Order: sequence, then C-alpha cells, then structure tokens
Amino acid sequence: MPLDFPNTPCRHCGQPLIGAATERGAFCCQGCAGAYTLIHDLGLDAYYDRRPADAAAPAAATDAGDGADPLLGLPEAVTVAPDGSCLLRLSVDGLHCGACLWLIEAALTRNHPEVQAARANLTTRSLTLRWTGTPAQAVDYARLVTRLGYRVAPFGAGGTAAGADPAAAHERMLLRRMALAGFAAANVMLLSVSVWSGAGAMGDATRTMLHWVSALIALPTVAIAGQPFFRSALAALRAGRTNMDVPISVGVLLATGMSLVMTVNHGEHAYFDGAVMLLFFLLVGRYLDSRARGRARSAAAHLLALNQAPVTVLGEDGRALVLPPARVPLGATVLVAAGERIGVDGTVADGVSDLDSSLVTGETLPVAVAPGAQVFAGMINRTAPLRLTATASGEGTLLAEMVRLLEAAEQGRARHVLLADRIARAYTPVVHLTALVTFLAWVFLGAAPWYQALLIAVSVLIITCPCALALAVPAVQVTASGRLMRQGILLKSATALERLAPVDTVVFDKTGTLTLGRPDLLHDATLPVAELELAASLARASRHPLSRALARAAGPGLVAEGVVEVPGGGLRWLGPQGFVRLGSRTFCGVSDEAGGEAGPELWLTRCGQPPRRFLFADRPRRDAAAVVAALKARGYRVELLSGDRAVTAQALAAEVGIDTVRADARPADKCAHLAALRARGRRVLMVGDGLNDAAALAAADVSLSPASAVDVTQTAADVVFQGDGLGAVAETLAVARRARTLVRQNLGFTLLYNLCAVPVAMAGFATPFVAAAAMSGSSLVVMANALRLGGGKSNDGGPR
Repeated sequence: MPLDFPNTPCRHCGQPLIGAATERGAFCCQGCAGAYTLIHDLGLDAYYDRRPADAAAPAAATDAGDGADPLLGLPEAVTVAPDGSCLLRLSVDGLHCGACLWLIEAALTRNHPEVQAARANLTTRSLTLRWTGTPAQAVDYARLVTRLGYRVAPFGAGGTAAGADPAAAHERMLLRRMALAGFAAANVMLLSVSVWSGAGAMGDATRTMLHWVSALIALPTVAIAGQPFFRSALAALRAGRTNMDVPISVGVLLATGMSLVMTVNHGEHAYFDGAVMLLFFLLVGRYLDSRARGRARSAAAHLLALNQAPVTVLGEDGRALVLPPARVPLGATVLVAAGERIGVDGTVADGVSDLDSSLVTGETLPVAVAPGAQVFAGMINRTAPLRLTATASGEGTLLAEMVRLLEAAEQGRARHVLLADRIARAYTPVVHLTALVTFLAWVFLGAAPWYQALLIAVSVLIITCPCALALAVPAVQVTASGRLMRQGILLKSATALERLAPVDTVVFDKTGTLTLGRPDLLHDATLPVAELELAASLARASRHPLSRALARAAGPGLVAEGVVEVPGGGLRWLGPQGFVRLGSRTFCGVSDEAGGEAGPELWLTRCGQPPRRFLFADRPRRDAAAVVAALKARGYRVELLSGDRAVTAQALAAEVGIDTVRADARPADKCAHLAALRARGRRVLMVGDGLNDAAALAAADVSLSPASAVDVTQTAADVVFQGDGLGAVAETLAVARRARTLVRQNLGFTLLYNLCAVPVAMAGFATPFVAAAAMSGSSLVVMANALRLGGGKSNDGGPR
C-alpha cells in the first residue's frame, strides 16, 4: 500500500512524501522510486552525498501520454564524424549542481564502453555525447538520462533549453524578498527608535503597542523573506549536515520568538528590528551574488549561434541545396555569397575575395584569399562570391573546437568558492555548540531557571550571529563595484575581485586591446596634397578598412566616378590621364624591393608617375606604454599574446615596453599558453577583445575586455571597461588588492569581535538587547571599513 508521510521527505527529490514506497525507502511518486532504483543499480549512490544539501534532485520524468515520443527524432540530430563516430548535443533541463553533471556522465560511461565521451555543462545546461555505433543509439542514451529525472531535447539554435531559466526565477524571488525586508526593516527600526528615545518616560501600554505594531510588520516579513535561509537550513539538517544558513535561521527565529514572548508579557525589550535587519542585509548580499552570476551569459552559446545559418551546397547538376551546417558532407561544394558568414571549414575552389578573419586571428584587417586558401567556419566573406570545398563541418570545425575550449574553461571556473563560505563551514557548528553549552551550564551549574538560561543562550546566539561574517565579503564587493563602475569598469563575475587579487602575470592581446583596432594613415611630410586627394577620391568608393582610413585622413571630398573594386587586389579608375590604381603591391605592379618599413600599406600608381606608398599603423592606446610600465613597476609580469604576424606584434611590443611576445597564436594556442603559465604557478589575467580571445579569456584565472569588444568576448570576460585608455587594467588590479586587504580585515575583526563578545554573553552580562546592539555594531564596523574603498585612487602595490 502506498504510504502517506506528509512530513517525511522523498529519498530522491526531498519533496514531501505523498506516494509509493519500495523496499529501499519512501518516495513521493513512482518516478522518484524508479530514478532512485536506477541510480542504486548503476552503483552511483555517491550522487546523494555529492549533491549540496540545499540542491533538490531533478524532478522525476513522467510519461508523455498519448502523444508521440519526442526522443524518436533524435537520430536526425546526430552528426557522424569522419572517423565514423557519432556525436549528439542535447539540452538538459534540471541541471542544478556539479553532482548532476557527475551523475549523468557516470551513468552514460560506466556500463556503456562504446561511449567515448559524455560531457555535461552546467553553464549552457547541455550534454555532448560521442560514441561508436549507429545514430539510432541516441534514443537509448537520451532515455537513460530521462530515467534519471532530467528532461532532454536537441540542443537549440540559441544554445539553451526551451524551458524558463531557473536562475532568473531565483533572482526575481530574491529581489522580491529583499524589497519586502528592506521596507519592513525601515518601518520597524523607526518604531524601535521611538521606544529607545522614550525609555523611562514612555508608559507600558504605549511601549507594548509599539512592540505589537513591530510584530505585525516583522512576523510576516520573517516568514516570507526568511524562506531562502530556512529552506536551505532545513535541507542541510535533513541531510545530517550544517551550513551558514543554519545559525542565521536559528538566530532569526529565536530572536523573533523571544521578542514575541516579551511583547505578549509586556516586556521592556523586543528584537524584531534585529531579526528583520539581519534578513535584509543578508538578502542584499545574496541578490548581488545571484545578479552577478546571472548576467554572465554563456559565451559558448554565443559562439555556437554564429554557426547556425544554413549553408548553400551545390550538387553535381549545379542545383543549390540549403542544409544545416552539421549536415554538409565532406568534399561538398559550398557557395558563400558576399557578406555571408562561412558555415564550414574548407579550401577555396573558385573565386577571389577578402575575408574578415577576426574570429580566428583577432586581426581586423581583411585577408585576401584565392583558390587553394584555407578558410574556417565563422569567417565573413566581404567582397565577392566564393566556392569552397568542405573539409570539416558541424562539430569538426575550428569554431566547434573553440566552443569546446570555452565550455571546458567555464566549467572549471564554476567550482570557485568564496572565502567567507569556507570559513562559515567551521564557524557554524561552533556557534551552535557555544549556545548549547551556555544553556546547559546556566541550568545545571548556575541553577538558573530555564527561561533565564534560554535568554542568555539566545543572547550568545544573537551576538555570534554571522551577520558581520556574511557582510564581510559582499560589503567590500559592493563598494569596490561602485567605485569601479564610476570609472566605467563593470564587474560581471561575483568572484572577479577575489581572483584578481593574487594575479602576478598580465597577458595582453594586441589588436583592439593594446591598440584601438583601427588603422590610421601615418604622417608623410613628402606627400603632396594633390596625390593624397587623388587617392582619397578612389578610397571613398570602398569600404575596405585601409581605404576608409585613407579617406578619413584626407577629410571630406569628392568621389571618383566609375571606380572598380577588384576583390583581393584594390581599386581601379580610368581617369583623364589613363588608369589609376590604388591597392596592394601586386595589384599595382610594384616590385618587392620598393618601400621601407613593414606594415599595412596601399600603393597609388599612375601613368608616367612614380608609385606612391601609403603606410598605415594600428596605433597603441594613448596610455598603453604608461600602463605597461606601471604594471611592471608593481612587479607584474607582462606578456603580449597575439594572433597577428610576429614582425607586427614585436614592433608594437617594443613600442609599449613589453619584453615577452608570442605571435601567430590561434585560439587553441592561446589556451595552451595560458595553461602552461598556470601550470608553472602563475596567476594569469588575460586582457583581450577579439572573438578568438573568448576561450582564452575564460581559460585564464581572470579576464578583462574593453567595451569596444564584440559581445561574445564581453560575455566571456569577468570585467568590462569603457574608454580608449588602458588605465582601467591597473586600477582594477589595485582595487582588487585593496579589496582583498579589506576583506581580510573584516574577517579578522569578525573573529576578534566573537572572541571578545562571546565570553561576555556567556557570563550573562549581555541581554538580547545588548547582543543585538553589539551584532549591529559589528555589522556597521564591517560596512564602514568597506566604505574606505569607495573613493580616491588606489596606491596598492603589486604582487605580494
């Protein structure tokens, strides 16, 4: 018979028990019983130990009813790799924590030797499967995941599951409760001030009335605003563990309960204000943390979305067939129109054009391609149609490899834990033990009545309530975030400050980071104005970056009529004196011996006139050299890591004062170099702006990106800064180090406060009122110390 224990949690999901029971225990429904049995049969019971106490298990899957099974269409979403292996990417609804990832990956690999890899990602809520066999096996693997209690579907074009974002819902819940607690705290504190200011002159009836009004505001507020802490504490206790929310919940409930008792008995003191203010401050910190995490959308999903546009494949009969990128067969002929993004890796079979290759190299200048040139998915064809021979598609492309690199880096970063949380693990049981010892000592050794002993124990619990500890990190984070935001620097990660503080190595990208990412015409004193205007009249008819730079340098003027742009070559115009050419050295027929220093160039040739060279440079940011010098003076190791040519990268490095240069680096090379630095014990800050930097930004310990960067790179970065200067890099590092110092001071003060206040409370010299005042005072000290970071310039030193 089914059992009904409404107060007993389900052994799988933790919900109240209203359903069936098996020989292994009670469950809320047959679905949870089945999921628990499957986990047990697979030998994965460790999942329940790995799962955080406040994280619910995935809801059990239910039957689809009379409708068609949506999993039957999965084989069509499978990609067959050149080596014959099958690859499938799924959205997984119900992922909550690292234990979910471990459970799914272990279930798929433990008893399925044909599964080569199963990688779940908490950031994108996705699962990537690779196996040897047939595409039809995808249904079996998906059903296994479903039996564990998760819902799966083919990974969407947007990179996310179709369901609502649970993180956003959690954030809205915290915001509503924070607003309620703030409103209640302001009103209860106003009533408390009235009681304090009228002490000795206020009658008992008036004081009791004010306490009752405070109770009417505080009781529903505590019941509603305290739910995030109460649920977490209850889940921890059910699991036989404790967390930071346990003493918070006990302190709030006891303070509220004792205040209610004092109010009923016309007592002189009530502590509703302390309970509500505690909830408000804690909710502020928790909301800010959730907000910072929620705003960091997955860069991997953005990169993946770049390769979702249909691809035009030409058949042997010349007919065009539009296919998804993953369905393009190897060796197929692909047509790429001008202005279209390339969807596969391949070689140019026919056509000459300019490509925007910033996705791969980070270089904004277009690259001329001709038959035989290699191209990659994600590049943009700028000027003329191309026909490609596909060499890789779907998960085999370089773009897919960038996604895998980025997901792996993001997954590793998600395991970071704040310092205050680590301290709280040891702090929490000590607080409860101290209060319990105090109560027992006063009852059995001090012969005090139980209510008096309980009052002293409550004072101990209140005075040691981890309000100051909970504020130690968030207060500094909020102050530091406000200071940086006023200077145009946005922290996008809740742990960015903590990871910035120990940095000892700063790695810069070149184009768009150390430089402005915009070529400018170098000044030439020998250049006649007439020649500049002639070249500009042609350049104004083109959108090539070098042409636009030349036109910008010349200023407003006429546009030559009849200009012809030759893709990959330059501009040609038939003027009164014959043909005029503006373009590359080869296009203009200039020998390789002509010219001087290396760099981006255009040549102007006319009949009967010597060729004229226009030299361009991507100028460094105005303060690049000063910032590099300041970082080196503070003891930081500074490197340049660029996908550009070695000669160009080294020239810029010499100009700004960087000694260590790595050039010609692709995305995988950048990640490998950063991994090598970290393996040598270096703490690495990566500063970059290109799409090719997204994986490297995520792979570094911490990352910054200018606001001019593309959206996907800003998504991967922990910090985004505005303006044309690099001073934000030095300022962010200085603020982070100062913030670390203040956090340590706050934590040290919290420890000192407890060492001094706890003996006083245990001795019975601190009433709950004094305890609440001391607790509030400790919080104010922590806040005041954090506010020291709010203004001025940091003069903090470098690595220590």
